[in-house]
Amino acid sequence: MALRRETKLLLAFISPWMIGFTMFLIGPMVASLYLAFTRYSIQSYPRWVGLQNFRAVFLGWEPNFYHSLQVTLVYVILAVPMGLIVALSAALLLNLQSIKGKSIFRTLFFLPSLLPVAASGIVWAWVFNPKNGLLNRVIELVSGQQGPEWLSNPRLALYCLVVIATWGFGGGMIIFLAGLQGVPRHLMEAALIDGANMWQRFRHVTIPQISPVIFFNLIMGMIGAMQVFSVAYIFQQADASVSREATHFYVLNIFYHAFLYDRFGLACALAWVLFVMILILTSVQFWAGRKWVHYES
Repeated sequence: MALRRETKLLLAFISPWMIGFTMFLIGPMVASLYLAFTRYSIQSYPRWVGLQNFRAVFLGWEPNFYHSLQVTLVYVILAVPMGLIVALSAALLLNLQSIKGKSIFRTLFFLPSLLPVAASGIVWAWVFNPKNGLLNRVIELVSGQQGPEWLSNPRLALYCLVVIATWGFGGGMIIFLAGLQGVPRHLMEAALIDGANMWQRFRHVTIPQISPVIFFNLIMGMIGAMQVFSVAYIFQQADASVSREATHFYVLNIFYHAFLYDRFGLACALAWVLFVMILILTSVQFWAGRKWVHYES
């Protein structure tokens, strides 16, 4: 009887979350899976077309699929390792005992992660503006020459977005810092007694001990980078000269098909293809992680 009462209390307390999870996550996912097999626009009812949308995706009938996927994968390859390196480097500096005012630096480093994406995107669009942007003004003052067109140049636009993604390293830094503070002190002392230098202690003690944290940040960074959308969309709306070729990410392609081209069925098919790709990449990471992620148990 007590267990039944506890079960009822449990269901009562988690019911708001269960209702929200069902209505705003499971429900839309099931609906999008059905719409992926239909031809559907906002002006018509869904009409079942079977695998036609997926054929359009993989057979090249939808011309932007492979291009947007290539842009997104290049962004993932550049942004995720860069974000991990910068976040880990900042965490290592803040973990030093000799650093004074660590709480202040910790707050300053974490602050960019708290800013709204729209606000930070507009600020960065001004920084990279070729005519009156802050970066080109500094280049002109230092060298006397006009800076490049950062966002209009297809070769530079994607790198600018990688820099912006790296700028928000605060969340990963906090997680790395927590992992570094959990490294057993006796292991570091034993390595020091054995004559290990700083690099050897970092490589053979610190890295294995924080490998679960590295793995977590790697997975979360990869999933977030595969779904990049906001900054590229803000840049394209704020500046018409932004290279759409270099910033045409996969999720941006989904958005355009749904709300600009009025092809909701094709957009749902693209979304489910992205879901499967993220699932496969994550599974591969978990498989590979068994070879380098160290757990104490």
